[in-house]
Formats: sequence, structure tokens, C-alpha cells
Amino acid sequence: MGECEITYCETVPDLDTYFELRESVEWNNFSAEQAVKAINGSAYFILAKDGEKAVAMGRAVGDGMYYVIVDVVVRPEYQSKRIGATIVNRLVEMIQNDAPEGSRVSIQLLAARGKEEFYVKQGFKILPHEFCGPALRKVIYT
Repeated sequence: MGECEITYCETVPDLDTYFELRESVEWNNFSAEQAVKAINGSAYFILAKDGEKAVAMGRAVGDGMYYVIVDVVVRPEYQSKRIGATIVNRLVEMIQNDAPEGSRVSIQLLAARGKEEFYVKQGFKILPHEFCGPALRKVIYT
């Protein structure tokens, strides 16, 4: 792969692209109906492309006070090119820019095992820390 020029857009991908990007990093996919509802309900979405090829994505869900960054995916052959960092930082900037003056916003994420340091480099803190307890999770299967 030669030199690439990555473009970033605030575009929600189609379902096939979303599933393909998740599969590129060996993540399981959710049901199609669930995935469509989730990606269409995103507060913010960044899609990175090399030409017409989708190579990375990330999205944030939230309510104006609390946000969770999810689905940060970079195809393996495009990793280590600061694409993921650019996506995370753009999502944070979008959230920050939309926050009313004088407000406080909390942004969380769950890092894939072994990727924690990537997010620490982007300014995130590993929980627990001085302001909060440990992160907890409940998964429901139907």
C-alpha cells in the first residue's frame, strides 16, 4: 500500500460498511436491526476514507451531559497512521464545541483489551481514578 490520503467526514456508513469495518478487527456484529438503530441514533459519527474505501470509523452516543465513544475501528493495514487518534480527537472536539458555555461534559469509552494506552495518549484516564469508581458493565442477551 502506497501513500494514502485520508479524508474524514461526518457520515453514517451503510450497514454493510459498518459490519465490514467491525469484522476487519475481528469484532462480532450485532443484529442488522439493532445496528441500524444504533448507528442512526449516534450523536456524532466520523468515517475515514482512503479514496472511496472506508478505512476507519468512530462514533459517540450521548445526551448532552454524558457521552460514550464507541466503535472506534481502524482497518489493520491502516493502523499506526494516527487515523484512530484523529477520529477520537475529532469526536471529542465535536462534543466540546456543542456543549453550552459553562457546562461540564463527561466522555467515557471501553477500550479493547491491550488498547488502553492508545486512549491514555488521547487524554483519557483509566478508571477508577480520583473522580469516580470502577467502570461497570451489564450485557443482556435476548
